[in-house]
Amino acid sequence: MSTRTLTLPITGMTCAACAVRLEKVLNRQPGVTANVNFASESARLDYDPAATAVPALVAVVEGAGFAVPAQHRTLDIEGMTCAACATRIEKVLNRLPGVGVASVNFANETASVTAPVGVVTDAELLAAVERAGYKATLQTAATEMTLTERHAAAYRRERLWFLASLVLTLPFLVEMVAMFVGNHALMLPRYWQLALATPVQFVAGWRFYRGAWLALKGGGANMDVLVALGTSMAYLFSAVVVLAGWQGLHVYFEASAAVITLVLLGKLMEARAKGKTSGAIEALLRLAPKTARVERGGELVELPLTEIRVGDIVLVRHGEHIAVDGRVLDGRADIDESLLTGESMPVAKAVGDMVYAGTRNLDGMLRLTARGVGETTLLADIVRRVAEAQGSKAPIARLADRISGIFVPVVVGIALVTLLATGLVTGDWVRALLNAVAVLVIACPCALGLATPTAVMVGVGNGARRGILFRNAAALESAGRIDTLVVDKTGTLTEGKPSVVETWLAPGRSEAELLRLAASVEAGSEHPLARAVLTAAQRQGIALAPVESFIAEVGAGVSARLPGVGTVRVGTPEWVSSETLPDAAQALYRGGHSVIGVGVDGALVGLLALADSLRPTSVAAVTTLATLGIEVIMLTGDKQATAQAIAREAGIRSFRAEVKPQDKADEVKSLAERGRRVAMVGDGVNDAPALAAAEVGFAMGAGSDVAIETADVTLMHGDLLHVADAIRLSRTTLGKIRQNLFFAFVYNTLGIPLAAFGLLNPVIAGAAMAMSSVSVVSNSLLLRRWR
Repeated sequence: MSTRTLTLPITGMTCAACAVRLEKVLNRQPGVTANVNFASESARLDYDPAATAVPALVAVVEGAGFAVPAQHRTLDIEGMTCAACATRIEKVLNRLPGVGVASVNFANETASVTAPVGVVTDAELLAAVERAGYKATLQTAATEMTLTERHAAAYRRERLWFLASLVLTLPFLVEMVAMFVGNHALMLPRYWQLALATPVQFVAGWRFYRGAWLALKGGGANMDVLVALGTSMAYLFSAVVVLAGWQGLHVYFEASAAVITLVLLGKLMEARAKGKTSGAIEALLRLAPKTARVERGGELVELPLTEIRVGDIVLVRHGEHIAVDGRVLDGRADIDESLLTGESMPVAKAVGDMVYAGTRNLDGMLRLTARGVGETTLLADIVRRVAEAQGSKAPIARLADRISGIFVPVVVGIALVTLLATGLVTGDWVRALLNAVAVLVIACPCALGLATPTAVMVGVGNGARRGILFRNAAALESAGRIDTLVVDKTGTLTEGKPSVVETWLAPGRSEAELLRLAASVEAGSEHPLARAVLTAAQRQGIALAPVESFIAEVGAGVSARLPGVGTVRVGTPEWVSSETLPDAAQALYRGGHSVIGVGVDGALVGLLALADSLRPTSVAAVTTLATLGIEVIMLTGDKQATAQAIAREAGIRSFRAEVKPQDKADEVKSLAERGRRVAMVGDGVNDAPALAAAEVGFAMGAGSDVAIETADVTLMHGDLLHVADAIRLSRTTLGKIRQNLFFAFVYNTLGIPLAAFGLLNPVIAGAAMAMSSVSVVSNSLLLRRWR
């Protein structure tokens, strides 16, 4: 047994018994010897990689109720020439001990690696890529900021090589045109042809030989193998004819030189087009100011962002972009937050409100306390999310990956069969050679490798510009396939800002007493209804009483002991008191209100009716989703009468009332078991399990951090209409991916037989191959016009 040692960091252990339990679970895995250390919060594992993989061990830890913190690394890769290169690098990275998931994106030339913290070092990742024959650098904030410069440098480099190759190939092109019109007077002497073709073949074309060698050495094959093999066959045949002095045979230097030049032209156009697909990140980064005005020592000084710290006082003047995330200390202003939310309407900000880096102050002046600077701002988080999503792989890409892995060997086999069959049947081995070269040249799998990632990059970027953040390409793909949308009521369909609108009092009780009891207990809760009760008490100037033994019952309410009063419960009327509810309670429910009861030692003191108005766009959103073929189902903890009133107002036909927070996930799973493709949209902590259970989870950007982290799609503007936008964008992107794959498959399906039967000249094949990649990328770029 070949044993490896691995140390995994563990979170979630609360005592030594946790460590003992986890150690037993790990030791039950085949080929594993585990030692879990509670003090260092880590697990040392000696394991047999042939029996148990690292991702399986991580899954075992998580299944036991603990967690392995993961770190994400993004590498910039240089030297990839086609999808087969990306596939090979991906395999190399995934074979590293400890790597959970590695995904290589050929379109934006990056590798995304997820691994447990401390398991694999940056140096090991870089070394693995370099052993595969490519150059890798770790992407940091600094390298992200120079993304445009890197694309520009790559374009300039490709342009230089293309122009050098073109200058040497132009005489061949003149000769080819002359031969086409029957003029043989412009034929170049053969030794001149040899002199011109040699630097094109071995200097401009050196990249193909290097790439082919590295691919073959690594046990794979890529586009470079096809180009190097095809052009070398034409060049070497011609060189032998010239050096041997065989005057009766034609030479094909023009074919090898023209093919290399055309492939370089394709690379040039591809580099230019690929640079445009990363425009979303660049647009976001450009909006972040590099400096800000900060109060230091009683003076106002302009400092670079690197010198600004959390807690600094920052001044933002009229017309300026905000440099940090912060809370307003002084001033009022209208802020353009379209960068984050996709909404063009400005948002009024006053003392106590949060503002975010990258947004623009349209009028007024603000003094802020910095809460997030540099990498800790919301803008930086969005940039990271967009970059990770653009670099992820959609499930639909798996077919292309499988084909790319076997494509080149199959094409080489077809070329060999073409050579032998044509030569044996016709006896013209020169024609057989040209047909085989044409097969090798036209079969380049670049278009296949670019079909999915370029569309994903543009689609994700387009969503980011409109306040729709997809976690990854899988979420982008899945969103377009849903047929059922489960929505939470409070904060999703409604504004999420309920207020006390009516009360019912037990005999001998006053409204002030009712609010004092309720607000005192609710002060310990973060529920939106609790905040509404506290606001009502504050407006009437009611002082809160001290509380003891505060307890929260999920789905029921909260209770506490108030000295001199007794045990006070605030929550659902049935939980608060076993007394029969008055008829007034039913009237409040039928009015569409949320009703909470207040009880002391089991006796009902009174009822509070709270109203939460629908968002202005909720009715339009439900109608739009219906036109997309999506059924909207509302889940709420409210009573049947309240739920029915809200559903009727929103235009929702299906709803579930009196659903406890812990049961929302079960409702989602039940729908999925009936064959529905279910998405969930919510904004609260209690929505997180249901968001995770859904095929696609949508979180309102103004919601809780837990909901946002659990969801697959974050809507920066809390509007249900943006769910419809996300679904439409997903369907449009999927359509582009299918078009791209169709073009790539049809191109190779038609091109290879035509080349095999001698109906395509190698030069024409080279031009067609170059244009196929450009056409796929250009088709993806059409997504930028989506509205």
